[in-house]
Amino acid sequence: MSPENDPGTTSGVSPEQQAREAELLDRVLASFDATPDARMKQIMRSAVRHLHAFLRDVRLSEQEWKQGIDFLTAVGHLTDERRQEFVLLSDTLGVSMQTVAINNGAYAEATEATVVGPFFMQDSPEVELGGDISFGAAGEPCWVGGTVTGVDGTALPGARIEVWQADDQGFYDVQYGDDRVAARAHLFTDEQGRYAFWGITPTPYPIPQDGPVGRMLETVGRSPMRASHLHFMVTAAGFRRLVTHIFVRGDELLGRDSVFGVKESLVKDFLEQAAGTPTPDGRDLGARTWSRVRFDIVLAPAGS
Repeated sequence: MSPENDPGTTSGVSPEQQAREAELLDRVLASFDATPDARMKQIMRSAVRHLHAFLRDVRLSEQEWKQGIDFLTAVGHLTDERRQEFVLLSDTLGVSMQTVAINNGAYAEATEATVVGPFFMQDSPEVELGGDISFGAAGEPCWVGGTVTGVDGTALPGARIEVWQADDQGFYDVQYGDDRVAARAHLFTDEQGRYAFWGITPTPYPIPQDGPVGRMLETVGRSPMRASHLHFMVTAAGFRRLVTHIFVRGDELLGRDSVFGVKESLVKDFLEQAAGTPTPDGRDLGARTWSRVRFDIVLAPAGS
């Protein structure tokens, strides 16, 4: 067996047993030799090498193998068009953030990316600039505004901004089991690249705990809590799509977000406003408090 295919072994395993396991790995790798697509061949061979290395490293028992299969089966059964338990699993293992890091390399002063999460939905309603994305979702009103530019500071008019968030009970609209659409929308920047909307002041919440991923976190003693955040997806012709969040400065969960999504550059000041403080658009909030945050978005050029 070539050194390239040697996944490593655990000490204490006899040379004869090591040779038997290595011979099997060689045969599995060889089964991909005729794969016509070179990239698929690379991915499958690498996946097999790493998977066999894991099995041999931990000396996985047949009972543990069955438990793993049952776990993945449960993840699949819970996944549907409204809930993506596989994305949640990827998030909590850091796989999503590692994929984001690989595919969104640093570029000048471009805004950093983070995970999309399991609750993005296509076909969100459109709101006008200054509109309210909450659509009745519970929470303290929050005025969000800023600009979208390229790294050279050029304003990007007509950039599409998708925004979505949980309500103050910690639930996204799709988690309620009815057909409500709330706390999500899209809007477009004006001729100066400016945008603004009313949303909800973000609050911490746990990822869904009623499925296999929640049970996995409980078993290993990890917190399911996500730091307070607001999701963005920003697209403009000629620029790299940005998927990101902004987080609330001062949130005690910033250092232990359950999906590893926090980046310091994305932590923003959500400024609390007393009841009766005039709003930017003259909206009358009566006796309600509200908050405001500025988030200037910088997009990297396409292909960067």
